[in-house]
Amino acid sequence: MNTSASPDLLQALAPTGVLRASINLGNPILARRDGDGQAAGVSVDLAQAFVHRLGIGLELVVVDAAGKSVDVVTEERADIGFFAIDPVRGAGIAFTAPYVLIEGAYLVRDASPLHNNEDVDRPGQTITVGKGSAYDLYLTREIRHAQIVRAPTSPTVVDTFVEQHLDVAAGVKQQLQADAQRIAGLRLLPGRFMVIQQAMGLPRSRDAAAVRFLGAFVEEVKASGFVAQALARHGIEGASVAPAEQRQD
Repeated sequence: MNTSASPDLLQALAPTGVLRASINLGNPILARRDGDGQAAGVSVDLAQAFVHRLGIGLELVVVDAAGKSVDVVTEERADIGFFAIDPVRGAGIAFTAPYVLIEGAYLVRDASPLHNNEDVDRPGQTITVGKGSAYDLYLTREIRHAQIVRAPTSPTVVDTFVEQHLDVAAGVKQQLQADAQRIAGLRLLPGRFMVIQQAMGLPRSRDAAAVRFLGAFVEEVKASGFVAQALARHGIEGASVAPAEQRQD
């Protein structure tokens, strides 16, 4: 990609002179706290690579839930963020093509009669999900019979599921696997109920040239191996690099 950014483009991308990147710690595939308590992970690596291209400074706006990350970017308290693509969020955020694909899974107790994803949406069942997460948005559209119960954040889904004696927990497969190791008597249902397309995004009010520049950056870091290397460097398993964007000529 063309790594130079004109003054007008820099103004559109980072109007304060520093790129403010929203980092969501609610998705362990993308970000976490390191041993020093600092935000680290694939999304932080991507933000750092992007400001290196721009030649400006970086400010991390760290939040603990996807919904909060959507809010800070939509409200322009941050310039870019890392999101699961969803039409509801698209009202305020312009997305790039995805850079990573993440599996969504269900978790139940060992004694649960549920054994397949197709069994979950039944009358009388309760599904716990992180409020405002991509899984919440998806299940709100798709679930017809079960009741959705919203935990404050994605990392608190399983604790809410256990404490409130609910039937199913839904979320990032890796997070649920870690919780199943932490809490005895839990198991994941086989397979996945959805695939999350994880993209970068910026406020929809920003100039179209800024959207194109960010999109070109995402395509370049996928093609160069940067995203794959970041996943490996942070020990992320179960997520895959998204394919190249299919352009319409």
